[in-house]
Amino acid sequence: MELCSIASGSSGNCIYTGGAHTRILVDAGISKKRIIAGLEGIDVSADDLSGILITHEHADHVAGLGVLARAFHLPIYATRGTIRGIKAMKTLGDIDAALFHEISADVDFTVGDLTIHPFHISHDANDPVAYRITDGRRTVAVATDMGTYDAYTVRNLEHVNGLVLESNHDIRMLEVGPYPYQLKARVAGEYGHLSNEWSGRLLCDILHDDIKQVFLGHLSKQNNMEELAYETVKLEITLGDNPYTGEELPIAVASREKPTMKVEV
Repeated sequence: MELCSIASGSSGNCIYTGGAHTRILVDAGISKKRIIAGLEGIDVSADDLSGILITHEHADHVAGLGVLARAFHLPIYATRGTIRGIKAMKTLGDIDAALFHEISADVDFTVGDLTIHPFHISHDANDPVAYRITDGRRTVAVATDMGTYDAYTVRNLEHVNGLVLESNHDIRMLEVGPYPYQLKARVAGEYGHLSNEWSGRLLCDILHDDIKQVFLGHLSKQNNMEELAYETVKLEITLGDNPYTGEELPIAVASREKPTMKVEV
């Protein structure tokens, strides 16, 4: 399985993954031009895509969806609530109803030779999900936009070989930052976003010897920094109740402006 973050952050998200025969995107929250350029940079053509998985209907995850789906006639996989939210967004333009494929959390579906398992996440959207994706041999997951996590989340992320995991904000930067009180409460709340510390603690619960890559994603532009997220997550792992240290693990930060390297997991 291949994994690459084309863009990840509060200003737009798009993740590429796939195997030898089936290639897909998770979210399309940046422009078609940026998506195509990001794919070309890892030697993938948009014509080779088999579909787009949408986590939820917020603009930073769907802003480029209408243009991309119309240009390449790509199937769109999303929950009923997410589809309802997408159809209500006038900025996306008309999207052929036949392109929408309704999926449900905890019900597997297939795209080509990939088996995809959507699972619930805690976020203030209609019916948001994260995705666990496997080609039968290796498994990746994309799990962002979670205000909290629990044993159910951990079960769905166990034994993955590659992972894009939210590390949205530094708690202290959020507390003293420019956001109004209500927005600070929303970000830090149960239906908001994972902090660096909680991202590291979640990783502690799922670590195993065969994780090949972790990308820390969905960093806040105002309330986080790449080095801070990286060092905080590493420290949580080192101090956590697990046999690993942060220095041992293949962790990188996914940028909002440019794609990561494409990794084989």
